[in-house]
Amino acid sequence: MGDKANAHPGAAGRATAADHPSSVRNVVLVGHTGSGKTTLVEALALAAGAVNRAGRVEDGGTVSDYDEIEHRQQRSVQLSLVPVEWGGFKINILDTPGYADFVGELRAGLRAADAALFVVSAADGVDGSTRMVWDECAAVGMPRAIVVTHLEAARADFDAMTGICAEAFGGDDPDAVLPLYLPVHGPAGPDGHAPVTGLTGLLSQRVFDYESGERKETQPDAAQLPLIEEARNRLIEGIIAESEDETLMDRYLGGEDIDFKTLVADLERAVARGTFHPVLAAAPAAEGAKQGLGTIELLELITGGFPSPLERAAPEITTPQGKPRPTPSCAVEGPLVAEVIKTSSDPYVGRISLVRVFSGTLRPDETVHVSGHGMEDRGHEDHDVDERIGALSSPFGKQQRTLTKCVAGDLACVAKLSRAETGDTLSGKDDPLLMAPWDMPDPLLPLAIEAHSKADEDKLSQGLSRLVAEDPTMRLEQNPHTHQLVLWCLGEAHKEVALERLRSRYGVQVDVVPHKVSLRETFGAKAAGRGRHVKQSGGHGQFAICEIDVEPLPPGSGIEFVDKVVGGSVPRQFIPSVEKGVRAQAAKGVAAGYPLVDVRITLLDGKAHSVDSSDAAFQTAGALALREAAAEARIHLLEPVAEVQVLVSDDYVGPVMSDLSGRRGRVVGTEQAGPGRTLVRAEIPEIEIGRYALDLRSLSHGTGRFSRSYARHEPMPPQLADKIREQAEEGR
Repeated sequence: MGDKANAHPGAAGRATAADHPSSVRNVVLVGHTGSGKTTLVEALALAAGAVNRAGRVEDGGTVSDYDEIEHRQQRSVQLSLVPVEWGGFKINILDTPGYADFVGELRAGLRAADAALFVVSAADGVDGSTRMVWDECAAVGMPRAIVVTHLEAARADFDAMTGICAEAFGGDDPDAVLPLYLPVHGPAGPDGHAPVTGLTGLLSQRVFDYESGERKETQPDAAQLPLIEEARNRLIEGIIAESEDETLMDRYLGGEDIDFKTLVADLERAVARGTFHPVLAAAPAAEGAKQGLGTIELLELITGGFPSPLERAAPEITTPQGKPRPTPSCAVEGPLVAEVIKTSSDPYVGRISLVRVFSGTLRPDETVHVSGHGMEDRGHEDHDVDERIGALSSPFGKQQRTLTKCVAGDLACVAKLSRAETGDTLSGKDDPLLMAPWDMPDPLLPLAIEAHSKADEDKLSQGLSRLVAEDPTMRLEQNPHTHQLVLWCLGEAHKEVALERLRSRYGVQVDVVPHKVSLRETFGAKAAGRGRHVKQSGGHGQFAICEIDVEPLPPGSGIEFVDKVVGGSVPRQFIPSVEKGVRAQAAKGVAAGYPLVDVRITLLDGKAHSVDSSDAAFQTAGALALREAAAEARIHLLEPVAEVQVLVSDDYVGPVMSDLSGRRGRVVGTEQAGPGRTLVRAEIPEIEIGRYALDLRSLSHGTGRFSRSYARHEPMPPQLADKIREQAEEGR
């Protein structure tokens, strides 16, 4: 890898297709916003010869403009693929958004990759969300390495940052996180800051000088060797501890000088197994330079230390009916098993699907079967259809290079898959298969919208269906109780991007309206009402009188209608009319316009006219009777209460519980949920947690997660209920 003596293989430029999985490396870049991921991708593309100047592709487009960059906010919001070639290997570099709202794009990148580069800023350190992603990778054994950026910052300290990474990522074994290189500093400037001009390889004891803009390999000064001795010995011991040769440690402790090639081979195996995590340093190339600091070392780590797709097991597969099937091997001639990692829309080409092939070979113009898990609650249908593959291409910036095939282990873009959505499986039409889904966070921030005009209303349905097809972390809901159209998002930025895409991509202008929770009404005590509907205006009149009792029932009882009429005072044929009228009024509400629930309505008596009584008259009388009973009774407003589970770092349990109490929540229990993590269970009125997705993120510094589920409706505090009634009166 990067510390191999005289191993620089030369650049090969931009990659298109691979012929065999062994020549593919899929690596995902992970890190918080501002850590320098996209800049690092640009630097790697430059070092590999895929671009001819820093940050530019050959036709003048920017590397960072792969699909969509919010230039005004300088925040990448989508997973992006940049394939480059290095030393005969095709490297698919997957750049993920660092902002927490776009964790769905991050999960897609983790699914498509076989190894991860964690990008950490020397100026900012390691944030909580990055630690959480590290734990996710550790749980599945994904190989990981760490890249320290922003070494040019005045307060940057590579040694201190390495220690922070070992503490954050090393767990019980900090010696599993060690640097492969130490920075070489140039002369200090007027501000006292000495820039990093090169790297010293701890294994090879060679200096890789980038000061000229192109890597040059030299011998270290004699004075430098004692400075790296402690770090070198610790690295060698860390590598030997992971070696499969159990005699190596004894030989080393006995004074034997372990062969350089043996150390490199053991290092590569430990990295590929995910048991050792090297720390490297990188910086972008200066204007006119050919290579940025540490880029060659990173490319060699990726090709030499990260596993090929052959070494990573594919996710479990079943038939679309759920019958287990053997996990396919990563074989070019095997059965086709591929997955849509990302879906996007191009105004000229239409829908474009980024696909990872796990088995077999994908070719243009062939017919495949599309299987999907279906997420009806998020607006995704359950796919089980055949589709024809359109053109295959390899993306780079805004360019698309046509491919004749995509083999197992590789990634490609597929045009015009009209039904396939993110997360769907592509397989042979004669042998349909379905891959196990990857974990997607539940969107918990509601965005209630309305079409801005009649023209927008006509386009809204199609625009929303395309939007949720691209983003499975978004949920579309037509709330049957509030009659609102609600997009559930992951955060404020996620919401803003959704609105912008509706406007710019699909030409739909929408208005954001306040989100409503489904309040209900009920009687607080027994009451009686008399409905009298008598009108005479020539010809047949309207005559209906009914008397009812209303009494509260236990929660969840709904509306119960009881007939206790005796003596035929209300003719049999009109009793269903009274019931229909009171139920219609109950649906409209009797106090603040919310549905009435959990009451028994008993019809006791009434009067009818042989000519003027009718179905409509008794419906009206029933509604009037219920309204009169409500006017004389105490009406409770019921609010929905959610069961909430908050998973948070132990450091933030106190503030989280205090915040829940301030939201009228009741904490019902806590329990340990792994090292340093606590699960807090609480019941909270839903009206208090509309923006909890944002507030929890702020409160826990990005480390908290929560889930919610409906528990029940219960009476709202009188002062809040009175306020809502007043607002309802003002709105009438």
